[in-house]
Amino acid sequence: MIAFDYVRPSSTVDVLDAARARPNARFIAGGTNLLDLMKLGVERPPHLIDIGALDLRGVEETADGGLRIGALVTNAELAADMRVRSRYPVLSRAILAGASAQLRNKATTAGNLLQRTRCFFFYDPASPCNKRAPGSGCAAIGGFNRIMAILGTSPHCIASHPSDMAVAMRALDARVETMRRSGDGRSLTLDELYRLPGDTPQIENRLEPGELITAVTLPPPLAGRQFYRKVRDRASYAFALVSIAGIVEVKDGRIAAAALAFGGVGTMPWRDRDAERLMIGEEPGTALFGRVADHILAGAESHGANDFKIPLFRRTLIACLTALVGEAA
Repeated sequence: MIAFDYVRPSSTVDVLDAARARPNARFIAGGTNLLDLMKLGVERPPHLIDIGALDLRGVEETADGGLRIGALVTNAELAADMRVRSRYPVLSRAILAGASAQLRNKATTAGNLLQRTRCFFFYDPASPCNKRAPGSGCAAIGGFNRIMAILGTSPHCIASHPSDMAVAMRALDARVETMRRSGDGRSLTLDELYRLPGDTPQIENRLEPGELITAVTLPPPLAGRQFYRKVRDRASYAFALVSIAGIVEVKDGRIAAAALAFGGVGTMPWRDRDAERLMIGEEPGTALFGRVADHILAGAESHGANDFKIPLFRRTLIACLTALVGEAA
């Protein structure tokens, strides 16, 4: 690990001042991802700004009946919150499906959203990786790519996004609140936060340098049953091969509302709103769910070792939707 400068400001104002004075600084909270990458030499920040002393904890009710989640709320705290468990069970289940209990005790809400890929080649400084070293190539294309993405990829990167929590957050229409170095704040949907790799896979989101996530807000949950399923190689502490966060409402034998998001298959937490619209007003059934899966997979591209993800995704989606409407009908 290289030497670095470390500061621990006590207020948001001081954090933003520190970020202005240190243009190449990185924020650190739980450190469950960043510290590993620093130890491996993948991340080499010259400055760390520890935000652990900030008052960014707590889960609060919003005026419209949603929730505002502080950026430093740990994954364990969020999953255990009774309002989350009762009104947003898809989120609680997704968090509990991720990592280990020890990591959930340290990992934070904002840090989870911004965690970096677990691509083998990204983690290996000796391997070509456009995300780590732009212009060096993508060793996963033509290499061992079993865990890589099949949606949203480019000729420059096929790395999958690792978060479980972010998949549920995307299905729930979460927004992130931020503060910028200029002193003003903004609110971004997760659609706006994440970027596809394109020809700049090293740029993973639309946050400006020094922009700090302060909270995540959830609108009131959709009516209907919520469901999270994660398919992985082993039952504990493994990243998703395919995961599905689903919310479906059935009225009078037809689908009235649907929200679906997917993990393990996309270069970012994946959502296809056109696929959701295909379901509205339709009678639920295997034929409809198969058409929805085919629509989502129309742009899928696999690279050998991850070919299995295409049929696995299709089977898992049909099974999840069948379970959702079976309980809701």
